[in-house]
Amino acid sequence: MKTRKPLILTARIAEIDLEIFDRLRNAHFPSERNFLRAHLTMFNRLPGEHLERIVGELQAAATKRDQIRAQAASVRHLGAGVAFTIRSLELEDLYAELKRAFMPWLGGQDMQRWQPHITVQNRVSRSAADTLHRQLTHDFKPRSLTLEGLDLWRYLGGPWQLERAVCFEISALRTAPLAGSAAIVDDHR
Repeated sequence: MKTRKPLILTARIAEIDLEIFDRLRNAHFPSERNFLRAHLTMFNRLPGEHLERIVGELQAAATKRDQIRAQAASVRHLGAGVAFTIRSLELEDLYAELKRAFMPWLGGQDMQRWQPHITVQNRVSRSAADTLHRQLTHDFKPRSLTLEGLDLWRYLGGPWQLERAVCFEISALRTAPLAGSAAIVDDHR
């Protein structure tokens, strides 16, 4: 679907887990193109004309989920850059659910097989990508990530503007204080 108001959907990575990817991105992504923090894109081009319907689908999906555990499982060579491959069955299930909901609006890029990743370098020479890939692969150890929700961004021709943030609700319900009582905490996690 063609849209003049494209929206991008990302999974929100917990701040403590995002910091290392941000540092790598700031060090290795070309500064003249680095408008964004490190991120995990789920959909590249949703129609802004359907913002409220999209937000409704995100809220419906988020209310039935706890925070998602994921893993940076490997270093991936992109040809002109480097990324970390992200693995999580829960994230893949969420993606499949949203893809079914958004199917009428999806264009070519979003119809391809989704390969979750966090890009820390892009649009560089092959030799620069080879060097960083070798360095990161040599030092790599898988690391756990927590995904706290979904962020919907408006694409502004380079930079992005946060349009809506949706938290995974089950965690919020477990930890939200009740009126006149202490917070409920589930210690069986």
